[in-house]
Amino acid sequence: MGKFSDLIGEDTLLYENISLEKYTTIKLIASGNVLIVQSEKALEKSLKVIIKNQFTYQMIGWGSNQVLTGNKDLYIKLDFPRTKELSEYREKYNLSATTSLISMTTAAKKFGLKGWDVFTGIPASLGGAIFMNAGTSLGEIAPLVESVKIITKEGKVQTRELSITDFEYRKNKFLENGEIILSASIRHFGRDMSLAKKIQDYLSYREKTQPLKTKNCGSVFKNNGSFRAGITIDRCGMKGYGQENLCISFQHGNFIEHKGLATSEDFEALTDNIIEELERYSGQKFVLEVKIV
Repeated sequence: MGKFSDLIGEDTLLYENISLEKYTTIKLIASGNVLIVQSEKALEKSLKVIIKNQFTYQMIGWGSNQVLTGNKDLYIKLDFPRTKELSEYREKYNLSATTSLISMTTAAKKFGLKGWDVFTGIPASLGGAIFMNAGTSLGEIAPLVESVKIITKEGKVQTRELSITDFEYRKNKFLENGEIILSASIRHFGRDMSLAKKIQDYLSYREKTQPLKTKNCGSVFKNNGSFRAGITIDRCGMKGYGQENLCISFQHGNFIEHKGLATSEDFEALTDNIIEELERYSGQKFVLEVKIV
């Protein structure tokens, strides 16, 4: 088997055994190997080297819904150049997977792009949002995704037309293991210039009800049908449950806040305990929304 250094080339940056804290929003203590890829061509070449050397790899995006465990595998992070498409109104947008939802929300407010309010306040990349069918109480991103360009683990580029049936609650059904989203064609449903106020009102609501300024990974558990995870945790009296450095937020029951020095092992142990306690108190079995990578 070769070495990770075999991946060094044009438009790639390799960091071995580095701290992974800055690659997630919860900033748990972990270390690992990170390959930054700055172009589609470089990614295609890198995947061929990875397959040849039998490396295992995982994708990381903005890390807003991920916990990185740190291991001997390779983490790949895309850092493609920004495009200018969002600077003007279009009937649909072809956007890089690394486009931020924040910049898309800004465009939605400016041009009144109906439907784009559903990802308001989510600190994620477009690729990551499509991968997990991200959404808020306003809706999900799935209805907006017309097609995606992906690269297979063998380094082959494909375009896939999508519909709502290619998604489920907080997951996709069209990606095979190891496949990576490169870009996507995103639709909207016309224009409504009152959308800016709706977005701003929702952002204000999130600021009041969620711990947006602390170290956390967003919603930790999936809702279980009509049983909402945050409300169930609140009713079970579990806000604040955990340890000194890692505990359920007092502001919102479906957030876990990290105050420093906790590891991914601590996070997994805490969430396992929460799941057990929730089932004991409420009779409901909850599962993780956050991806432990």
